[in-house]
Amino acid sequence: MTSEEGARVFQQNQKELFRILNLNKKCDTSKHKVLAVSICPQSLPYFAAKFNLSVNDAAKRLCGFLKSLGVHYVFDTTIAADFSILESQREFVQRYQRRNQEEHALPMFASACPGWIRYAERVLTNLVTSHICTAKSPQQIMGSLVKGYFARQQNLSPDKIFHVIVAPCYDKKLEALREDFYTALYNSQEVDCVLTSGEIVQIMEQKNVSMKDVTEVAVDSLFDEIKEGDVVRHDGKRSDGYLEHIFKHAAKELFGMDVKEITYKALKNKDFQEVTLEKDGETVLRFAAAYGFRNIQNMVLKLKKGKFLYHFVEVLACPGGCLNGKGQAQTEDGKPDKALLNQMEEVYAAIPVRLPETNVHVQKMYQDWLEGVDSKKVQETLHTKYSTVNQTASNLDIKW
Repeated sequence: MTSEEGARVFQQNQKELFRILNLNKKCDTSKHKVLAVSICPQSLPYFAAKFNLSVNDAAKRLCGFLKSLGVHYVFDTTIAADFSILESQREFVQRYQRRNQEEHALPMFASACPGWIRYAERVLTNLVTSHICTAKSPQQIMGSLVKGYFARQQNLSPDKIFHVIVAPCYDKKLEALREDFYTALYNSQEVDCVLTSGEIVQIMEQKNVSMKDVTEVAVDSLFDEIKEGDVVRHDGKRSDGYLEHIFKHAAKELFGMDVKEITYKALKNKDFQEVTLEKDGETVLRFAAAYGFRNIQNMVLKLKKGKFLYHFVEVLACPGGCLNGKGQAQTEDGKPDKALLNQMEEVYAAIPVRLPETNVHVQKMYQDWLEGVDSKKVQETLHTKYSTVNQTASNLDIKW
């Protein structure tokens, strides 16, 4: 991380949120901002477990707390993950069909984890970046939804919205700074500030507020006056479930097989697991989940040696996945809070699963906002490109 990036990341803190809140209290309305906060689904189990609430109560109380501060809208980023997963599914099938014509078509690596993307661009460069799925992460897509779709619905200029993401990890602060996450016409970042779940709890402590004393308020949706219903999630035990969704979609599209349940096989450790699809005695799909830096290094080493067996890998920088992000699953001395993490995993597993394909709002937005599934606007809005910087790992401050 460069010194400039470090300074901009440091600016994404509670003070920045309160700067906007205080600005909105001033008389000069021309400088007022519409304050929107989007909450990652892996953050909600943290609030539920920490305050001994159901995940639905946690979502409503968190919304109530944020609105009591002066936030105008509180969104759930699950819809952004819907788009990201659907685009990733389509891209994998296309890559698989081109695998004999294009050298870098497979394997395909997931693109949702900003820590992994940062490491790939800055250290691994072209060896890996051509294999990364081009679908934007849920955070990036949520930025487009809030400052693109929602801004248009509200007749607002994107620079009149201050968009905050509540996330489980600090790497998302760096992701918010990406150049392709910026609208030059309005001089506006699509995400202005990322706060971790733990930083939100710190605000509560500073305000001497308990979640159990906060009034419940329904989470907003991006669509007119509709409010969100109960919290839903995607397949996957500790993340947005890219592996499971892409695996089931590919099995159906490529081999005509309906996969209902997925069986994980742990290999060297619980954070490196594989899933296979067999047809007529042959393994036709081989997927893996690689969580944590050690497993990522081993994976890359196999790729370098030409001994890579997998068609797709869900790569996450945090051991244990997104729920174990350092912005929420840590004790005061910086160590993993295993008891809290176990509670969070139980809460997350109990949330009902909704398939992205069944979200009627997403299907409607593909037609009304994105001009069709295969349009140029889909590529511009939901996909990205990866840069490579010729720096060695020793020159970078990479924390996992």
